[in-house]
Amino acid sequence: MPRKIKINTASADELDAVPQLQGHGYEIVRYRSERGRFGEMRQLEEVPGMTGHIDGLEALLSFD
Repeated sequence: MPRKIKINTASADELDAVPQLQGHGYEIVRYRSERGRFGEMRQLEEVPGMTGHIDGLEALLSFD
């Protein structure tokens, strides 16, 4: 099983390497720096452009 990406510490490039997040890495990092750490998956829906793109990400991301 592939290693999960740590959404609270990953760089934009690391996040862009996840197919469902490709092109959204910068926005995820910007959101995180402005609003703080992600605590649950649904918060990704608040990132511009991510609405409806979070299905299946639980297996790819961790909140460590």
